[in-house]
Amino acid sequence: MLPRSGRRRAAKGSPVSVEKLDPPRDVVDEPSLRRTVLAASVGNFVEWYEFAVYGVVAAFISQAMFPTDDPTAAMLNTWAAYGISFLARPIGGVILARLGDRYGRRHILYVTITLMSIATFSIALIPSYSTIGIAAPLLLICARVAQGIAAGGELAGAAAFLYEHAPADRR
Repeated sequence: MLPRSGRRRAAKGSPVSVEKLDPPRDVVDEPSLRRTVLAASVGNFVEWYEFAVYGVVAAFISQAMFPTDDPTAAMLNTWAAYGISFLARPIGGVILARLGDRYGRRHILYVTITLMSIATFSIALIPSYSTIGIAAPLLLICARVAQGIAAGGELAGAAAFLYEHAPADRR
């Protein structure tokens, strides 16, 4: 396991210095930096695209996931479910940033994209309120919380990932 700084330590009594194991991050080749920025940008775009799709189809979600006897209440409930995901973002940022420190940011960024995709896909698979009753909005809320956790973790993880890969003079 790597220490928090991301640098490898030489074994006690070993003649190998830390510098020989890990070169300084001050010199970053331009193609590598461009790939890193592109990957983080594409990941961020995918995360927020999937997050925003909910807002675009909110009218359809309100008719399918909530009782239709009061359309205004159904729409308000739909937007409340949308808002719940924003409350989950800080939780995702804290939890997934901590995991990123421990296991590596790249792996956690893959986890956030996967979590967001699974949550988005699961919303499409939830049966309607007329089919399963109150379980439909509850499953919707669970999926939205998962999307919020993923969005918060992706934002914090991508920012730290880009910072760690930036040249020292451009941080």
